[in-house]
Amino acid sequence: MTATSLSALVKAYDVRGTVPDQLNPRVAHALGVAFAEVVVLADGAPGCVIAHDMRASGPELAQAFAEGVRGRGADVTLVGLASTDGLYYASGALDLPGAMFTASHNPAQYNGIKLCRSGARPVGQDSGLADIRTRAEQLLDDDAGATPAPAATVGAQAERDLLADYAAFLRGLVDLSAIRPLKVVVDAGNGMGGYTVPAVLGTGAGLAELPLDIVPLYFELDGTFPNHEANPLDPKNLVDLQAAVPQHGADLGLAFDGDADRCFVVDERGNPVSPSAITALIARREVARAVAEGADAADVAVVHNVITSAQVPEVIAETGARAVRTRVGHSFIKAEMARHGAVFGGEHSAHYYFRDFWFADTGMLAAMHVLAALGQQDAPLSTVMADLHRYQASGEINSTVTDAAAATEEVRAWAQERDVETDELDGLTLVHAGDGTAADPMWWLNLRASNTEPLLRLNVEAADTATMERVRDEVLAIVRA
Repeated sequence: MTATSLSALVKAYDVRGTVPDQLNPRVAHALGVAFAEVVVLADGAPGCVIAHDMRASGPELAQAFAEGVRGRGADVTLVGLASTDGLYYASGALDLPGAMFTASHNPAQYNGIKLCRSGARPVGQDSGLADIRTRAEQLLDDDAGATPAPAATVGAQAERDLLADYAAFLRGLVDLSAIRPLKVVVDAGNGMGGYTVPAVLGTGAGLAELPLDIVPLYFELDGTFPNHEANPLDPKNLVDLQAAVPQHGADLGLAFDGDADRCFVVDERGNPVSPSAITALIARREVARAVAEGADAADVAVVHNVITSAQVPEVIAETGARAVRTRVGHSFIKAEMARHGAVFGGEHSAHYYFRDFWFADTGMLAAMHVLAALGQQDAPLSTVMADLHRYQASGEINSTVTDAAAATEEVRAWAQERDVETDELDGLTLVHAGDGTAADPMWWLNLRASNTEPLLRLNVEAADTATMERVRDEVLAIVRA
């Protein structure tokens, strides 16, 4: 008998695959047993909390996973519908490991699981996920003899609605009660933002009314995504929001991905605001708050990944705080934040992490910071963000390659003819400092291999568009030769 392999389903950071061929109740049950053994019981937790997004397969998969956990004697708390940051809230507030059934922005036929330890601490490839995969594979092999003996007592199952508590908690972190009135178009993409935005920014959770006029786009929960993919990182999925903001005379627009853990922003003109600019904006606010609470700025840390804009560490340095650079991926960001006690962390992909949210990422809290920053002054968002667009970026460009290592070495050889600094924290990063003049402008690039696909991912940034395009095109010519 061929041994079961879940390598196509269990990725570096989470579980994600098509339903039912890769992920189905039988597989979810095995993963639940494995999660109970590797995380819940091993950590000494009494149980775990489980949630799902709006995908039709979510409730059945979540229940099968819960039964796997309960079969090992651990309790489960089902919170039902939730955004991923809602699950992180539950994990932090209840101090329990958690499992969130979501495939984020992936198409309708997908589902997956994001796992965490108590306090929303990440479970990734090097922090338990590989062990969970191995154990689940054993359980799925009929001849493995690995089926565990039944627990002396089956774990209990309870249901709990935490939406109002989640909303109240976020309201307590960013005060929006005294900002000027703002009109905000929100594109939920038929994802979980349509569930959480009314609770947090409206009065759906019984909270006081805020000076916000919310114009909803696609708030109906629908895991088939009938209007557009719930992936605002792809420009085509921002088109409706970009048109609606000026059409409604709104002050800004917000777009959430499918599980609402990422938030994208467009200004009053409908122009996208880069996640790096949002990272810099929130970094300023969080450092200022820490200093106002008595911290020495030099002791405050902010984390960013290797492909955020060069302006991010610049802005952090301008506040007097320390910039901590790390690899791309939530497990690396969260680990560095915990190590340095960082107040905030940001990624180019619009994941934003907060110390006051258990170092976890929450698109909603990021959105609230943007609303607060805009609402506390009279200028439009384009003016507020004007000094946070200092460089020209290519965005991430993927190239299919047969030998990523060889292509990377060819780019390294190309760089030897240029005045660059090199590092390999995450892929190959080349930095040309320049002399600050138009004749010798700054540029940098990062070339990273995908963990799961035969792809090389290129990001280039420069002081001017012409330089960015020149470096981009030269490197792509090498990679795609």
